[in-house]
Amino acid sequence: MSRSDLRQYLFATRIDPNEIRDRQQKIYAGLQTHSPYLADRRFLLLEEDLAWLFDQYDTAFFAGQCRGCLGGTPLEFRVSSRMTSAGAKTSRHRNPHTGQDLKYEIAVALTLLRQTFQTEVDREIKVTGLVCHDRIEALQRVFEHELIHLIEMLVWDVSNCSAERFQALALQFFGHTGHQHTLVTPREVFRLQGMRPGTMVRFTFEGRTHVGRINRITKRASVLVEDPEGVPYSDGRNYTKYYIPLNMLEPVT
Repeated sequence: MSRSDLRQYLFATRIDPNEIRDRQQKIYAGLQTHSPYLADRRFLLLEEDLAWLFDQYDTAFFAGQCRGCLGGTPLEFRVSSRMTSAGAKTSRHRNPHTGQDLKYEIAVALTLLRQTFQTEVDREIKVTGLVCHDRIEALQRVFEHELIHLIEMLVWDVSNCSAERFQALALQFFGHTGHQHTLVTPREVFRLQGMRPGTMVRFTFEGRTHVGRINRITKRASVLVEDPEGVPYSDGRNYTKYYIPLNMLEPVT
């Protein structure tokens, strides 16, 4: 099956909005049966769950055309605990000498999905312009977004979610009205706890208590602790940098 077959399918297919929601809800119910631990507080998401999702969506919305267009090129799935701003990412890996596709990969941000709906953040959560009521719905919207990225790569080589073609396809097949998310990030949780870059914090590392200043926040915080033997910084002082999980930090008032 060629990219022209998939392109023709995209142009020829129109799905009623009510039918879109019905198919999404069936996948939602099937995902809970396939992987009951997703509804658990810990939100245990596995690569196998993402592979299952792909097959379900490809069948329900694209008549298996995505898998057919991939041919023998592998599509891999990854659950990432290091992604702290993007909800997911689709990548294409090519041979630098021949330009031949080696594999595609869809990675989903576990940290953002896991902490959304279970923190002290009390606000509406939207993904791709649609309100999400739990983490499974958020996972579906994120995954649908990545499927459009994959399809554009397969058919047109390039993909841009802020472009008109991407957004038209996302609306046509999944009812998406936007291309961004408002999932809860570690930085937002930290701000609610009164901590941000520049905040003085206390933490214990290898049995010793240290006090330092937050320099940067991702999944962990980088904290600068004054140390005569440390690296000199532009403020004229020497610091040792520590990377500390957010839940190990205590603000110093």
